[in-house]
Amino acid sequence: MNDKLKQLYKTVILKHNNAPFHYEKKEGAAHQLEAYNPLCGDRFNLFVELKEGIIESIHFHGYGCAISKASTSVLVKNLEGKTMKQALALCDKFQQVVSPDGTVTNELEEFEAFAAAKDFPGRLTCATLSWEVVQSFLVEKD
Repeated sequence: MNDKLKQLYKTVILKHNNAPFHYEKKEGAAHQLEAYNPLCGDRFNLFVELKEGIIESIHFHGYGCAISKASTSVLVKNLEGKTMKQALALCDKFQQVVSPDGTVTNELEEFEAFAAAKDFPGRLTCATLSWEVVQSFLVEKD
């Protein structure tokens, strides 16, 4: 892992773990998704409001390791206000960045930070957990 990725990893993961974006329960949300990894115990509930094909709001709450919490925070931050098509494209881009066969792009620095998960296969699921759940939800709703 190069020094830039190491620094991004530390900065982004720590920032989003310590002060996650939209970290709150929204019990009345139209859509409530559960991201759960039984192997490590990470569990997040995502609260999604769609309006006319746009993710009007998205929040999350739960617990997990720093990587899964930070990754979910980045997801929420980047998908809010996006159309479902834009959100799916961002989910695909994130998956490409963290995939062992994927490439790191210079488009979204926060995504690049999770490219370091490639070097730790046991942590890859932590990085992708909430992304995969939201991606499946969006495909189903599309």
